[in-house]
Amino acid sequence: MGAILMSLIPDLRALRAAGAIAAAALATACATPAQKSATSDAEYLLTVTRPGLLHVIDMKTDRIARSCELPGKFGSGALVPTRDGRHAFVLGNLWEDVYGFELETCKLVFSARQSEGDVTVKTVQSLAVSADGSELYTVQNPVRRGADRFEVLPPRLAVYRIADGLDAKPVRSFPVKRRITKIAATAGGEVILGGADVEAIDVRSGAVRTVSALASWDRGPRWLTPDAFAMHSQGEHLNEYVMPYVTAKFADDRQDMASAEWWWGMSRVDLATGKAEAREIFPFEFVIFSLVADPRDRNILYGAFNTLSRHDIEKRETLKVVELDHTYYSLQLSRDASRVYVGGAGSTISIHDSGTLEKIGTIQLPGDMSTADVRVAWRRP
Repeated sequence: MGAILMSLIPDLRALRAAGAIAAAALATACATPAQKSATSDAEYLLTVTRPGLLHVIDMKTDRIARSCELPGKFGSGALVPTRDGRHAFVLGNLWEDVYGFELETCKLVFSARQSEGDVTVKTVQSLAVSADGSELYTVQNPVRRGADRFEVLPPRLAVYRIADGLDAKPVRSFPVKRRITKIAATAGGEVILGGADVEAIDVRSGAVRTVSALASWDRGPRWLTPDAFAMHSQGEHLNEYVMPYVTAKFADDRQDMASAEWWWGMSRVDLATGKAEAREIFPFEFVIFSLVADPRDRNILYGAFNTLSRHDIEKRETLKVVELDHTYYSLQLSRDASRVYVGGAGSTISIHDSGTLEKIGTIQLPGDMSTADVRVAWRRP
C-alpha cells in the first residue's frame, strides 16, 4: 500500500476548456429533445475495465454502445448512475478521483481530485448521488505523508455540487466511522453508510443514526456477531440498498461451530423512506458476493460468485444454483427481469435466463473488470 499511497495524481486542470462548466450542467432542462428521447428509451448496463474505460452497453442488443475513456490510472471501478439515466460517476485513478460522464456522448462533465498537497485520499467503493441529482457523496480516507511516517487522519463524508463541473471541491464534510464501503442516498436527504453497522448520515447536519445494528447487535450468546460485506451492493432498479451478512445460530451457549446453523442475512433499506429491515434469509451453503432482487417479486433474490443462484427469502429457501465458468463479483437484471447479467473479476459478462438460470449469452469486454461494479441506468416509468 505504501507505493499506492505515495502515487501522485495527474493534473486534471488541463482538461478544462472555456465554457466546460456551463456545458456540464446536469439539469434535465439542459438536455436537448433528442437527448431526452434517446435517454428515455435507453436501457444501459454499465461497467469499467482496465486500462481505464467506462463501457455503456445497450441491453436491447447486449453490445457495447460506446466506451468512455477515464483520465488517470485505473481505480476500483466503483460507479453510480444518476436516477435519470443520463450520467454516471466513476471512482478512478488509484481509488482517488471521481469522474462524471454524459452517457450518450461520453463527455466528461465532472471531476473531483480528492488528494491535495501532502494528504492522499482514498475512497473504498463509496459513491452516491443525491435523489435530485444535484450532489455527489464520497467517503474519504485521508493519510498525511511525512518524511518518515504516514499519519492516518479521520475519515469523512465529502459533499460535492455536481454543477461545479471540472475540478470540483467539497462544499461540506462530516466525520464518519471507518470501514465504510458502499453507500447510497435516500430521498429524505440521508446517505446510507455500509460499514460494521449500517448507518445513515444527514447530509445537511451530519447527524448519524443506526439503521441496522450488525457488529453492535446483541442477540445473546446463541448468535454469532455477523460478518457484513458491502463491496458490490445493488438495488437502483428498485430504489433500495442491500447489504449481505453471514451469521450462525448455536445450539447452546457453548457456541460449538461444528453444530451451528449458518445463515445468510441482509440489511435492506428502502431509499424512498429510509426504513430498513435486517433478517436471516437463507442457509449459508456457498459464498455470494452480491445480491439483487427481482422487481416482479421482491422476495426473490439472485446471488453470484462462483455460482449463480436464486432464492426465496420469504420461505428462506435456495431455489436454484448453477455453476459459473469462473468467479464473478456483481450482477444485475434487465428491466423486464427476464435476463440476469453477471460481471466483475474478468473480461466477460455472462447472460442468463432468470427463470432457468441457463446461460444464454456472453458480452466480451476489451479488458478485465477487476473490482468494478456492474450497474444499470434507465429512466424510471
